[in-house]
Amino acid sequence: KYLVAQAGLENFIRSIVAALELKLPNTVRFNMNGQGVMQTWEDVYMAEKVYTQCLGISKRIYQTHAYTHEPERKLAYFILEEHNERSSWILPGFDFYVLVFCYYNDNKEVTAVDVQYDQMSFFLHCMGLAQVHAWFVEHMITRIAITWAKAFHMTGLVNPFTFTLQLILFPALLMYCWGVMSTTA
Repeated sequence: KYLVAQAGLENFIRSIVAALELKLPNTVRFNMNGQGVMQTWEDVYMAEKVYTQCLGISKRIYQTHAYTHEPERKLAYFILEEHNERSSWILPGFDFYVLVFCYYNDNKEVTAVDVQYDQMSFFLHCMGLAQVHAWFVEHMITRIAITWAKAFHMTGLVNPFTFTLQLILFPALLMYCWGVMSTTA
């Protein structure tokens, strides 16, 4: 009922807090995909404003698609969609999905937020390269991977040891063939 589309991160967070009757103290452990941890809401909102401008995002709308609230664990987690409109016609807008874990204490104060997302996909979208990457993976990499999987399966030696061995030997062989590694000292 309360979790509708909201423009801007701060508005979105405040709408979630209101819906779950939680409070926002000044301090929080806000973990951005394990790549950066901020300690105050002020820093969280400021960082979002700065990187939004740096990435040419003119409007960002957050919408919750699903959430689970586990009061006994003092945890709520959300699947949210982030719709990004761009300030430049060169860079395409994009939608992005994020998983957000929100932890709170006995006083119903939010103490920690963990945000999880596919970082490579996000930056490909920001650079306007997501469509090129998707085409390349679908038409090139997938065909190579299927051919390799069929050949590997036919050997009858499919197990973690032989797979790990391939991960070590094939790049070494390719580097040797391309002259990156030399056998002469």
